[in-house]
Amino acid sequence: MLTTNQKGAIAEAAITKAAFEAGIEVYRPAAEGGRYDLIFGFGLRLLRIQCKWACVVNDVVVVRAYSCRRAAAGLLKRTYTAAEIDGFAVYCAEVDRCYYLPIELLDGKSHASLRLSPTRNNQSLGVHWARDFEFGATLRLLDGPIAQLGERLHGMQEAGGSSPPGSTL
Repeated sequence: MLTTNQKGAIAEAAITKAAFEAGIEVYRPAAEGGRYDLIFGFGLRLLRIQCKWACVVNDVVVVRAYSCRRAAAGLLKRTYTAAEIDGFAVYCAEVDRCYYLPIELLDGKSHASLRLSPTRNNQSLGVHWARDFEFGATLRLLDGPIAQLGERLHGMQEAGGSSPPGSTL
């Protein structure tokens, strides 16, 4: 059985690998103990990322979006806020997938549920589908139009995108 520290190390390694494969720059803070584990770089934009290990319960990827530590007063459980991080990168070993959840989805909340298959009562309103939060579905949206490469007639890759910069969503 893996310890929480081992699970965290595996999750960080899997998330780092998936981010590199998606063309995202990955940086580590110089010291441990901060509220974020990695920094994702998208050109000039940097995101503070908290890495999490997730498990599957009843066809749902359960993301625990809090930290716990022992203190004199007992076990302290803290959620994360937008002032501390920009998003969660989550690794689920049971499905071998990485997910990105922006902090707006979990700001101050203790968990999120990502459905892997339809509900038994066919409810879809308010359901967060796991496939919608996979790295390929979410992180490419963060890479704005300026950083996208467009091929020019002479065959070289040059920066393409909106003109003027920021003129598209």
